[in-house]
Amino acid sequence: MLREPLAGGAGPIPPPERARPRLALAPYRYADALRLERELGVTHTLAQVLARRGLSDPAVARNFLAAGECHDPSAFGGMEAAVAVVRRHLEARTRITVHGDYDCDGVCATAILVRGLRALGGEVDWHLPDRRADGYGLSPATVERLAARGTRLLITVDCAITAVEEVAAARAAGLDVLVTDHHRPRADGALPDAPIVHPSLGGYPCADLCGTGVAHKLLEAVVASAGADPALAAHDLALVAIATVADLVPLRGENRRLVREGMRALAGTDSPGLRALMCAARLDPGGIDARALGFRLAPRLNAAGRVQRADVALELLLTDEGERAGDLAAELDAANAERRATEAWILRDAEAQVRAAGARPAYVLDGAGWHPGVIGIVAARLVERWHRPTILIALDGEEGTGSGRSVPGFDLLAGLDACAARLLRHGGHRAAAGLTIAAAEVDAFRDAFAAHAEGALAPADLVPERRADAVVAGDPLGLDLAEDLAALEPCGMGNPGPTLLLPAARFADPQPMGEDGRHLRATVQAAGARAKLVAFGCEGRLPVPAGEPADVLVHLEANEWNGAVEPRLRLVHAWPSAPPEPIEVVGEPDDYLAAALAEAEAALAPWPPEAAAGPPSGAAREVVDRRGPAAAGVLGDVVATGEPALAVCADVDRRHAGLAERLGGFRLCSWRALEADPALAAGSVHLVALDPPAHAHRARLLAAAPGPADGGFAHLAWGEAELGFTRKIHEMELDLRAPLAALYRDLRARQAAAGEELEVLLRGDGQHGRPAALAGRLVRVLGELGLVSLDRDRPALALRSQERTSLERSEAFRVYRARREDGTAFLSRATPPPTP
Repeated sequence: MLREPLAGGAGPIPPPERARPRLALAPYRYADALRLERELGVTHTLAQVLARRGLSDPAVARNFLAAGECHDPSAFGGMEAAVAVVRRHLEARTRITVHGDYDCDGVCATAILVRGLRALGGEVDWHLPDRRADGYGLSPATVERLAARGTRLLITVDCAITAVEEVAAARAAGLDVLVTDHHRPRADGALPDAPIVHPSLGGYPCADLCGTGVAHKLLEAVVASAGADPALAAHDLALVAIATVADLVPLRGENRRLVREGMRALAGTDSPGLRALMCAARLDPGGIDARALGFRLAPRLNAAGRVQRADVALELLLTDEGERAGDLAAELDAANAERRATEAWILRDAEAQVRAAGARPAYVLDGAGWHPGVIGIVAARLVERWHRPTILIALDGEEGTGSGRSVPGFDLLAGLDACAARLLRHGGHRAAAGLTIAAAEVDAFRDAFAAHAEGALAPADLVPERRADAVVAGDPLGLDLAEDLAALEPCGMGNPGPTLLLPAARFADPQPMGEDGRHLRATVQAAGARAKLVAFGCEGRLPVPAGEPADVLVHLEANEWNGAVEPRLRLVHAWPSAPPEPIEVVGEPDDYLAAALAEAEAALAPWPPEAAAGPPSGAAREVVDRRGPAAAGVLGDVVATGEPALAVCADVDRRHAGLAERLGGFRLCSWRALEADPALAAGSVHLVALDPPAHAHRARLLAAAPGPADGGFAHLAWGEAELGFTRKIHEMELDLRAPLAALYRDLRARQAAAGEELEVLLRGDGQHGRPAALAGRLVRVLGELGLVSLDRDRPALALRSQERTSLERSEAFRVYRARREDGTAFLSRATPPPTP
């Protein structure tokens, strides 16, 4: 399997277009995965995913898959004070204003509190800032307007943790303020002087809640305090799910439960707004998953705040009128189409600037007329394409509004903090941030930001990674595996959809797909099976030519089409198979001629050899039966654990030739070598029977061969192809009639051979020639029949007689024939996993 080397060393950073992705495949303990398989009843593929993601304890993994984590809202520090102020204003029936944000998270959080507090009898309205007129968050002008219109309690959702001065102004104007947020506070540590509900600041067990999740927990606490029906707080779980996925918070802990329960609620919702939104997005309620939330619903809710006012989206979520909901959903759909068109032309303009700038560690791009609501999406597209921290600035007169996205190795907010002297305002977090800047400062900021990035980034940080979660090695790529992997849902940030590695696969039958031919359909053959595959945005080309060995990364999907459901692979990336480490051959003789002559003089008894027939000297290996069409895949998976592995096969020369271009990083020996020296397995956690043993005593070696203190593992990996290969090798090594005739004929033509000429004679013709052991057996039989004489000292072989004789006169011939019959009978039976 290919692992691209990390970029490193001194020298200039390469141009973005040269940054090829590298494969990231973390090691894992095979014992952990095996335990997960057995205790949870999951496939080995899913067990690999769990083990690689740190969920190796079965109890922890079971809880993760169950997605049932739930915490009482009282676990928030500050929740008691927050509930008290809300209850006081509910009971006094004073005006409460929910101040949200113009993105999906802020709109959903606002909808939840407005509807929930109204249901508790509150006089509640809302304010969503205008992206262009008001900017992000709570502003002094907004505070003045709300105070003038009679607001007495201001609840911020998804904003205001940094609005220290604005909250102080609101309190000076006579407003009570409650801040709910999840963003990072100011770098100086200052906090608003008001009750705060914030998951990380309040010590909540799930610190990764989005703004809507925080609003939901606040409503839960208020409903419980009021003694109202808990169903009131659960009414809008669908909005919590949409916002959690849209805001790219990690889908771990309680977020998993909230999204999973929210998706179920969305599938059966009676909300006119959500049903109209799903209809506009052409989304079947029965096909809800996290991807649908993030790519079908959230963009339409976000579009309102990006290209017009977010109130349209909020009204859609709050309306009880079906006809009005349809009109609003259509308006959001049109806004989303407008957003996509705007995004396309800004993207073209920004890409031209990237190419003109050349190789830089980070990019600050600007344009007059760029829409500030769309530049964040474009920045994300550019980061995905070039893998550089990127900030886009939409200039409007003397000021500009910026939005940036980052790569995993770079803290974007820290970068803005370092350049704060050039900015009017900024905020955000490690991966995404926004800013306001004077137009005259853009060039200086560009240079300062690039200089900071150059010092903070290593060359390897600018090489994109393609992560693999599991090596597919025997689990069929069908609906059963797709269903098994679906237990990981919801998938997204912090819990990405599982990416499967098919080592040494081959593409076939590529066909362009789509009106413009930008996509592609093909088949991929791996582990003895074929599966349908699609590749999107690949310009109709495969990354590796059809027919050539490739390490292929895919997502496995259950694809619905015309009422039928079938498995489908979605291509992530592929590299030509090129193992980073070689195969180390062990136990094979260095001197062919010496090995052949040693075999000619080897003792014929006892049979089986005493060393192989004896009991294990230490802890027995655990035998794992993984027989099937994926022998090479099993070996690839074992190598990917990072634990030492020894593969045993019927013929080293032939197996090495077939494996070396595809797999590496393990040791390889023959069954004959392991029989002669079981200590070859010492130090290897894994002993992989790539080909089946040809005799019962060799089968016992699987459990008995020495290994680590706990015994390690012995894997039965062969399938029908390997069984057939072993039968051929077995016959070749022990069916001596034809090779005896061939060697005798060649020797008769020469009369005698010595030294190098003797080795040439014994090797014979063919790509691999005769194995040394076979050559030695032939010499022994011919010698016993008196047809040749062997001078061991020279060494030399001479013809002694040309008389016809019976092969059965040779004791060695009879012994070898008996061994052949023993092995043929053993291989003809279905060999069960050997027991220690």
